[in-house]
Amino acid sequence: MTTMTGSPVAGNDDRRTTDQNDAGQNDARQNGARDKLMVALDVDGTLVDHDGHMSAAVREAAQAVVAAGHHVTIATGRSLNATLPVIEHIGIDNGYAVCSNGGVILRVDSGLPDGYEIIHKATFDPGPALRALRKRLPSAKYALEDEDFNFLSTERFQDASFGVEAIGVDFQTMLEATAVRVVVFSSENTPEEFHAAIRHVGLAGVTYSVGWTAWLDIAAAGVTKASALEQLRDRLGIEAPRTVAIGDGRNDIEMLTWARRGVAMGQAPVEVIAAADEVTKSVYDDGAAYVLRSLL
Repeated sequence: MTTMTGSPVAGNDDRRTTDQNDAGQNDARQNGARDKLMVALDVDGTLVDHDGHMSAAVREAAQAVVAAGHHVTIATGRSLNATLPVIEHIGIDNGYAVCSNGGVILRVDSGLPDGYEIIHKATFDPGPALRALRKRLPSAKYALEDEDFNFLSTERFQDASFGVEAIGVDFQTMLEATAVRVVVFSSENTPEEFHAAIRHVGLAGVTYSVGWTAWLDIAAAGVTKASALEQLRDRLGIEAPRTVAIGDGRNDIEMLTWARRGVAMGQAPVEVIAAADEVTKSVYDDGAAYVLRSLL
């Protein structure tokens, strides 16, 4: 298992529960929410391929599950602005989404001015992790999503998962920011070298996962897609046996073990497949569509 949690010392939860939200939670429970499934969907490598393309088969299957009234929840490492188009694409007008690997939870409501509100945000002090990693990985590029969802980056680092154009800053500015998510990337290192660097420096007080390449995602201690989904499951009154999750990355391992039916994509790494209950076809063969249609 490649995602590890350090000692829970550096995480701040920013939650906002309104009377309206409480009423919505009670209404959901009174209106037979327990009869519906909670379906958690990763985005990159699951709903869309690595070129960012969602096939018609996957889109239509996801839309059908949404239309059937199940609680379809996007659960992604993408940041807020990169997640919103996916929510719209599969037709979620009312529901929830998990962004930034669990660091941010959205309530989606087409009646709201922006179409959503942030109901949970977990922030942390990135300084200790950044200082330790830079000593070990001096040539890596660093990016940070701050509490206002801006992205600060070194080395003109930009990625589609940010959802906004990153602002170039010096490393000291990044150290002084409050983070929702930190990303470390290096084209000069392998994932194995990233693992070695992490073992060397420790990274206590945060949660982290290594991606497909030499890519490292860091969040507040204890924060994963699964931790955010469990909050939502409780909020919606969904019983644990009625949970389904589909994913392909190492940052999906906790989510796949959290769900009663955890499905790994066919191209997933061996440790992700080992965490799942079953394996579907690859993203290039519309693997998510097969699973989604089985829910109808």
